[in-house]
Amino acid sequence: MADNLQDKVILITGGAKRVGAAICRMLHASGASLMIHYRTSVGEARALQSELNLQRPRSAAIIQGDLHNIHMLQGLVQETVNHFGRLDVLINNASSYYPTEIGSINEKEWDDLVGSNLKAPLFLSQAAAVELRKQQGCIINITDMHVERPKKGYVVYSVAKAGLMTLTKSLAQELGPEVRVNAVAPGPVLWPEDNPQFDEIYRQRVISQTLLKRIGEPGDIARAVRFLIQDAPFITGQVIGVDGGRSLNL
Repeated sequence: MADNLQDKVILITGGAKRVGAAICRMLHASGASLMIHYRTSVGEARALQSELNLQRPRSAAIIQGDLHNIHMLQGLVQETVNHFGRLDVLINNASSYYPTEIGSINEKEWDDLVGSNLKAPLFLSQAAAVELRKQQGCIINITDMHVERPKKGYVVYSVAKAGLMTLTKSLAQELGPEVRVNAVAPGPVLWPEDNPQFDEIYRQRVISQTLLKRIGEPGDIARAVRFLIQDAPFITGQVIGVDGGRSLNL
């Protein structure tokens, strides 16, 4: 698969660690140049940039930004174009994730979860549309397998990710035929960090509900993203579930 994305420039939000970093590594291995956005993970971002540039000089850059500030989103696009000369793909990967239960939800949680999972992808996609149209490019959104069957106790997150699924379909209508817009909906791939709910009992229950009887890997999400970018020229407005069949067994 090497060099299939040669000369392509990709902007990815939240690309410094976890699934985002796996996506970066796989797309870079396929020849892409990357602008890797991060908010606070500066150490991870710099390490990933160094790793990728050792493999191919000047192929990876990093940019810091708070996606809740929509006034800086145009700057992410412009810095990418200034650095690499073009923009072919936008990946809306950055996400806040934590529980919000009815009776205790506050406006700060709403602004954070909707801001990172829905508002930022909308306004960043809007900011990138002109450049993506020039290159006949595409947008990939990272949603969640729970958009159709919300996870109990995660009301705001579920609403935001469901909105992102609808945004994917809406943008496909608005930006076609020049720009394709699709989404990947992960299932159990990486357990959330520092969340006591995801103890061993919970994890085993999730695995038992998954048709393949195991959790996935970040590379499974990265492969789906790569497919939608380089091997799916007639696919737009679609959401690909990468969940080991768990969504069929809830």
